[in-house]
Amino acid sequence: MEHAGFHAKRILQLAFPVLIAQVTQTLMGFIDTVMAGRVSAADMAAVAVGTSIWLPAILFFQGMLMAITPLMSHHHGASESNKIGPLAIQATYIAIVGGLVVMLILHFSNLLISQMQLEPALEDISTRYISAILWGAPGMLLYQVVRSCGEGISYTKPAMFIGFIGLAINIPANFIFIHGYFGLPAMGGAGCGVATAIVFWAMFLSMLLYIYLSRKFDEISLFQHWAKPDWQTITGLVRLGFPVALALFFEVSIFAVIALLLAPLGADVVASHQIALNFSSIVFMVPLSIGVAVSIRVGYYLGRHQTTQSALVAKTGIQLGLALASITAVITVVFRANIAALYNDSPDVIELASGLMLMAAVYQLSDSVQVISSGALRGFKDTKSAFYITFIAYWLIGMPLGYTLARTDIIVPHIGAYGFWTGLIAGLSSAALMFSLRLRIIKRRAIGYELA
Repeated sequence: MEHAGFHAKRILQLAFPVLIAQVTQTLMGFIDTVMAGRVSAADMAAVAVGTSIWLPAILFFQGMLMAITPLMSHHHGASESNKIGPLAIQATYIAIVGGLVVMLILHFSNLLISQMQLEPALEDISTRYISAILWGAPGMLLYQVVRSCGEGISYTKPAMFIGFIGLAINIPANFIFIHGYFGLPAMGGAGCGVATAIVFWAMFLSMLLYIYLSRKFDEISLFQHWAKPDWQTITGLVRLGFPVALALFFEVSIFAVIALLLAPLGADVVASHQIALNFSSIVFMVPLSIGVAVSIRVGYYLGRHQTTQSALVAKTGIQLGLALASITAVITVVFRANIAALYNDSPDVIELASGLMLMAAVYQLSDSVQVISSGALRGFKDTKSAFYITFIAYWLIGMPLGYTLARTDIIVPHIGAYGFWTGLIAGLSSAALMFSLRLRIIKRRAIGYELA
């Protein structure tokens, strides 16, 4: 019978490659922000506005595909690895359709941008940025499918290696398209969209090549026997993944909407918000990677019909997350001004960004609890609760409070960006509480079934 120490070690072994993979992807956003910021504040703000539109759209379908990882780990635990390949094929159909839908949505996003009352230069760069990045949407979603196959068999290192490849491509591609090398026109911040689209497809193709060359994937026979759409399987995947997609959309979109609501306050305010949000997103990768590892291990033990071990995995993961979140919170508080200065050299931007990062440090503990608990619930195949919890926490608690504090004088004289970030603290704390309570119920129910 495995003990907590064993589970902690196994979670960390799985989580570390996931963390590196997530950090490399987030660093791409960091690099885009910094390189665009070196051109002008407007280019940097345009990347922020554009990201606030394309990211929720693509993450909605990515969230739907995230549900296949615990299913695959369940098959792996039950010694049914031969079922993973066919499952991946059906998920591929979802990824292709989802990618086309995202492209269509982003194609018409200029209608939304035109209603945002942005400065003309900011509106132009934002529109061109989105028009470029939309071509990478199918590649990103297809990459999520093949990545899930590796994670489903508890093999998380490939995504780490591919993350470095994506990062290595992103930097020179940004230089080429932002500044205009090799006879290409200088696109400014919009060039980041071209670079990111190229990176998405490069990561997908690199992962396919890795799978083809690695013997680790022989047991799942991935894509060796193509099959027509199985509508029963696809429907089941959509039914399981749709609540996860909505939950992820609710969580990400609140950050996106805040950026849009801050846009009329000027490029400096948007840039400060983007700096604090981008850095907190990097820090968030730590509990997120643990949440992915917990989801994999919970699904694995459920496949082996060891629900008591699944419950212990969830508990151990949350304890690890809280310990690491305490460390990152202290680092954020101590070095917040230095970190802000890496993004932009404007004193006004640095001052506001530093204040927002102090607030970001406050919610790191609750953010850790909510994302790891959510990952454990996915492992238990409980995805519907995430939809209700995130909607209540972010859109019934966080956003109303944040808007009231930021843009009205109802409670206190309006405090701009600080008001929205106060709302984020309230929303994330509420989500942490509700996810914890739900996980406790599910664990007791699962253990009860095992004992019965």
